[in-house]
This record gives sequence, structure tokens and C-alpha cells, in this order.
Amino acid sequence: MSRAALWLALVGLILAACAGGAAQAPTATWQPRTPPAPFTFSGQKRPLLLAHYMAWYQTPYVSKMWGWHWTMNRFMPRQNEQGEWSDLASHYTPLTGPYDSSDPLLLEYQVQLMKLSGIDGVIVDWYGSEQAEDYAPINQAAGRLFEAVRKAGLKFVICYEDQTVKQMIAKRYFDEAEAAAHGQLAMRYLQETWFRDEAYLKVDGQPLLFVFGPQYFKGGRQWQALFEGIEPQPLLVTLDNPVDTVGAGSYPWPPMSLSAGGELRPEVLAQYLGNFYAKTSQDRYKVGGAFPGFKDIYEQGGAGSSYGYLDERGGETFRATLQDALVHDLDMIQLITWNDYGEGTGIEPTVQFEYRYLELTQAARRAIEGGRFAYTAEDLRLPLRVYELRSRYAAEPAAAAELARLGEALLAGDVKTAAKLLRKYR
Repeated sequence: MSRAALWLALVGLILAACAGGAAQAPTATWQPRTPPAPFTFSGQKRPLLLAHYMAWYQTPYVSKMWGWHWTMNRFMPRQNEQGEWSDLASHYTPLTGPYDSSDPLLLEYQVQLMKLSGIDGVIVDWYGSEQAEDYAPINQAAGRLFEAVRKAGLKFVICYEDQTVKQMIAKRYFDEAEAAAHGQLAMRYLQETWFRDEAYLKVDGQPLLFVFGPQYFKGGRQWQALFEGIEPQPLLVTLDNPVDTVGAGSYPWPPMSLSAGGELRPEVLAQYLGNFYAKTSQDRYKVGGAFPGFKDIYEQGGAGSSYGYLDERGGETFRATLQDALVHDLDMIQLITWNDYGEGTGIEPTVQFEYRYLELTQAARRAIEGGRFAYTAEDLRLPLRVYELRSRYAAEPAAAAELARLGEALLAGDVKTAAKLLRKYR
């Protein structure tokens, strides 16, 4: 099928799809339903599936405060007698309720879900390690996430937000003349802390480094200076277009600027992605993207104007963008995102969509593996049950120890052992 014909078919699917179902109460009991239609894959190599991850959430139960990303200084999360949450800085609610990115039980739950859905690892938004804004807590939470990632045998990558350089200059943490030195220190921190980690994703020995932009260090010479003394030099992957002379590739993102603040139409999205894949076909490292939709809460939260809206269309936006990525010969498909609740792009299980996106991810991984991917939709329900039990019995040493072993089994992908141990807690 030609690219044009493929996109006409995909746009047809999107336009024909109905809107998503109504919100349902969270449940740990799985009910069989019609499985997702299969994806098609004919690539020469297996693309890695990595989820873009935000480590910036804080709650009073762990961090002694509600962080900005749950409140935007306007909302105040609360729970009713039925356990339902409201007044979050989000249109959607995680099945766990609002959580703290430093909670080890929560991180284990998320990584278990990734393992069972066929996700190979995470690309974590990283703002630096400085005691500025909330950068230090995000850095610490990322480190805790990577501990769970290692245990599960998954991979991780840093996505550097160099926009922080502009922000720290504006707030007088340092002046513009010190920006290059600051960037060099950031790269050395990554080299010393994570680039050498066995779980850090490398290509021919070189660590991958994603950048959201770049928004400050825009030229190849600037990046060459930042990488001075870093051996081996990172492979730089940037948004939409590679950086001249040093860029190994680029990745797509929901092109909300094309929505003009309104709805991003399927045909406009199709054209953007078609153009992206055409221009990046010769990249050294090829990265595609799949995303479920976009519904930010910035305007309601008083955090600026909305970027616009991309309808999830009952899951068809995610299906279409993921299927399109599967027909290109890619090294990686970035799932955008795991948990950006402010922009409504998450694939993490929520009250509104339950496990829809992870079931689709399983179906895609099954197509990639020629049907050999063994985990099922029912398996995806196990981590929430384990998370709830570990939280409930945290103060009971014997039960806590047994449930910790159960959690380790799920991190290893041993669903049979996990299911057996769970029976005594029914």
C-alpha cells in the first residue's frame, strides 16, 4: 500500500471512530471484552517501544505537599466517601488516584504495567539537578524510577529540557555568559550519574540523549561544546528536526501549533506525520511517535491559553498513529506520553479509559513479535491489585514481605507466580 493510500485509510478510521466511553469507577476485576483488532508489522527490525514519562508529581502522603502539577495553584484534589477523586489539574484521573512520583510502590506498579504491556522502557523528562524550581525533586524521582526499571530489565533514556536554561537566566540563578558552562555541567552530571548505567539505552555504545527542542542550545557547535570531554559522545535526538552536524535523528510530537488553539483535525495530523517520516527516513537513528490525543487543562488552571484539542476518538487516534509508525523501518517508537495529565496525553490506566491504551500496546507488540508476545489484557489487571494490597499491608511485616515477593515476580514478568500468590488475598 502506498503512503498516501495508507494515510487515507488511517484518516478514514479516525473520522469513522466514535467518541470514547463514559467514565467508569476503577476496578481490579477483569471482565473479558472484544480484543483490539490486530496491528500489521512488516519491518526488518523490531522497534523499541519507550514511553515518555513525567516524574514531577507530588502529594502530601509522600512529599508533604500537593505539587503544582496536580494543582496548578488553582485546583485542590479531594476524595469523597466512595473513594472518587475530583478537582485535579487534569481532565483524567489515574486508577490509583493522584500519586507521588517518589512513591516506590507506585513506581513499581507503573513499571510492572510497562513490562506486561510490552513497553521496553522510559524516556524521562529531565530538568537538571539544581535546587531551582522543582528540578531537584524531579531528578530524585527519576532516579527512583530507574531503580524499578533496572529490576524489570527495561531501559531508560533522558530527555533534557534545555528550556530550563532560559528560565534560570530569567530568574537570575546565573547570567547568560554562564549558560554554556551550566550546560556542560549538566552533561557531565548525566555522564557520571546515568550514561554509564547498564540499563541506559545505548546504540553501538553511545548513550541516546533526547532533547525537548532544543529551545536554548540550538546549534551544532553549541552541542559539540557541551559534549566536550564526554566519552563516548551521546547520540542526540531532537524534536521534529535533527541538530546540524551532531544530530542523530528526531522525533514527532502532537503538532498542536497546527490546531490554532482549536481542534487538530485528523487530516492535518496525517499530513504532519507523513511529512515527518518522509524527511527523517535517512536519519542515523529513526524515531517515530504514537499518541492517544491531547486535551490540556492549562486555561482552566490559569496556566496560560490552551494549545488546542486532539480528539482521542475512542482510541483510534492512538491506534492510527501507532499503526503508521509500525509501517516505517524505525529503531524506536516513542509513546507520547505515559502520564502527562496536564496535557491529557497519557496512556497510563485511568478511570476514564481504564486499560484501553495498554491493551492496544500489547496488540502492537504482539504484531511486532509475530504473535509470540504472551501477556494478556487480564495480566494488566494484576499490578493494581498488588499495589492496593502492598499499600494496605505496608505496616504488617509478614504480609508486606510476601507481597514484596509478589511485586518482584511481576517485575520479572512471572504472572503465574503472582496470580498464585494473590489467591490467598481474595
